Amino acid sequence: MSESNLTIALAQRTPQPVDAPLDGFSADVVSTLQAHPGVDMLVYPELHLCGTEHLPTDERAAALERAAVPLDGSFVAELGSIAAKHGVWLCPGSIGERGPQGEFFNTQLLFDPSGALREAYRKMFPWRPFEPHRPGTEFAVQDLDGRGVAGLSICYDAWFPEHARQLAWLGADLVLNVVKTTTPDREQELVLARANAIVNQNVVASVNCAAPVGRGRSIVVDAEGFTIAEAGVGEQTLVFDFDPARVAELRERGTMGSNRMWAQFREDDNPIPLPLYAGRIDPMTWAPRDLRP
Repeated sequence: MSESNLTIALAQRTPQPVDAPLDGFSADVVSTLQAHPGVDMLVYPELHLCGTEHLPTDERAAALERAAVPLDGSFVAELGSIAAKHGVWLCPGSIGERGPQGEFFNTQLLFDPSGALREAYRKMFPWRPFEPHRPGTEFAVQDLDGRGVAGLSICYDAWFPEHARQLAWLGADLVLNVVKTTTPDREQELVLARANAIVNQNVVASVNCAAPVGRGRSIVVDAEGFTIAEAGVGEQTLVFDFDPARVAELRERGTMGSNRMWAQFREDDNPIPLPLYAGRIDPMTWAPRDLRP
């Protein structure tokens, strides 16, 4: 395996109670890494540390908001310490973030192997009317120290093709989509994972929470849309090798040797108006940053 590759583990787990200490999470990190030696990155589902299923339904939203923490607080620092202890990239899923103006966000975290918080992404498309969070407004991609570029995505974001396209345009060759799907539409989300991978020519890794809370079926899709791995509904760990060079090669030769969407436009093509967004497709800026002339 090339030194540029990353071995990534998706930890399909049931949520930890929102009021629980991090000991249980830390223990699961240890056991997962022991079971899968050589893992470089470990990814958990959306709101994995914020489970409210033990509470009455009408109390859950308030409990989530009470547990929200600032990014510069002790809770986030402790998560960074777990990443540093094991020397891995760690995405503990998402947490409730208390913003600087008191806002309440659903925020995905990504720590590097030194424990530094390298990226924090606020979910843009909360599942309304059921989720109480405020939408974020900034896309998030993170260079993995020369081993690819990860784009961050939370659950319902995947239903909006603009989100996946923007991550690819920003350079993401890997999308980490953390999910907490408890409803019957996981089947549709598997289709979306494949579709987003196909139309953007990048790897999509979508990790859902496990039964009995969630519908499971975490999935890894390669940049041509083929399923690399798919979980069942219970607790399970999917491990795969991510090779950014293969994504670059695919974009050069085309999907199935044919389709090169990022090379669609020529410099002398006219811009295409996009009235929905009060914008346009500009042939001069269409391709992702690493594919532009």
